[in-house]
Amino acid sequence: MDSLQPEARAEIGRGLSRGMRALRRIVMVVALAVLAAAIWVYTGMVRSPDFADVAYGQGSPSQRLDIYLPHGAGPFPVIVFAHGGAFAFGDKRPTFHGFRNDVEAMNIAGFALVSINYRMSGEARFPAAVQDMKSAVRYLRANAARYRLDPARVALWGQSAGANVALDAGISAGVALFNDPAGLAPAADDRVSAIVSMYGPTDFLAMDGQLRAAGCAPSDQTHNQADSPESKYLGAKITNIPAIVAQANPLTYAGPATPMLLLQHGSADCTVPPLQSRILADRVNAVAGPGRATLQFRQGATHADAAFDSQPNLATVAGFLRDAFSHSVKSQ
Repeated sequence: MDSLQPEARAEIGRGLSRGMRALRRIVMVVALAVLAAAIWVYTGMVRSPDFADVAYGQGSPSQRLDIYLPHGAGPFPVIVFAHGGAFAFGDKRPTFHGFRNDVEAMNIAGFALVSINYRMSGEARFPAAVQDMKSAVRYLRANAARYRLDPARVALWGQSAGANVALDAGISAGVALFNDPAGLAPAADDRVSAIVSMYGPTDFLAMDGQLRAAGCAPSDQTHNQADSPESKYLGAKITNIPAIVAQANPLTYAGPATPMLLLQHGSADCTVPPLQSRILADRVNAVAGPGRATLQFRQGATHADAAFDSQPNLATVAGFLRDAFSHSVKSQ
């Protein structure tokens, strides 16, 4: 360095200075991006549950639930919520904005929202997830007084894979396949007043054909493959196990005693085709009477679209649940 001419040393110094300034700018941009992400996550997080990580079963650490209560003394109608995640992932306490909206809207409507974890396909195959949701319902009903809940007004709500779980659990009252002896209240009633299904699958083997008919890309038509979420959930390629597929399809359990259903789907869904909700609505209204199932399409909405967790749509959901609870109490 000492042998360099003054001009060369000055140029090197200027280059180092420019490099440091560029590095500082990069560090600042990265720091701002991290801060923005942290703010987004924080503002999207739901408030702390009133009762957190409550065990409803003794067979798995996954059998836990969170309870979010509205203001007041109660007892409150109960909405038991099952998250989506291709039967393979997800959590009862998501950090996205939609779940925060879900909790707030239900609490404002006067409902307790209970979000459950359930066994994923990597831990246990079907029917474990459905058994878990039923066990949660039974536990909450048996312990309603402890948590200021109304045992006579219980509804289920699921999104995507969680909607399939909720539909199976809610429509199949008394079906022995879904009884879990490891539940903490196995003798309690498993019946519910209503079910809200958002973009849930109802007939696994029909999905690829429906997607093809809807003009969805070949890459979307993969439900029949051996590594599909449905095949992993059931433990084998679904085209090879039609009897087990039938057990996992809510269509199988539709009957005169089916509770009131609200089925919502996006018209542009190329993950779970909209016809999945239509065929269940048609079946239920045929066997349980017109109006037992309400079908609503959100025009232009895709799978898990933010429109479903918007305030206007959640007001629709709350109104449906209010009517369903009123109907169920009058019929008792």
